Amino acid sequence: METDQRILHRITEMADEERRLRDSLTAGGVDRAAERDRLGSLERELDQCWELLRQRRARVGFGEDADEARVRPQSQVESYRS
Repeated sequence: METDQRILHRITEMADEERRLRDSLTAGGVDRAAERDRLGSLERELDQCWELLRQRRARVGFGEDADEARVRPQSQVESYRS
C-alpha cells in the first residue's frame, strides 16, 4: 500500500536523480544514450507517481478510500493531455 508521503518521497528521489543525470551530462560524465534512456524512464515513472497521487487525492475529495487507487500503466499515463 502506498501512502501520499511515500509517493512524495519517491518523487523527490527520482527528481534528485534526474538533476544529477542532467548535471553529469552537462559535465560530460555520462554517455548520452544511457542518460537519455534513464531520463526517459525517470520521466515516465514520475508521471505515474504524480498521477497516482492525484488519483489518491481525488478519491479523498470524493469521500472514497485513497488506498483503492492503483498505479496505471505507463502507456495509459503517457497518453494523457496536459
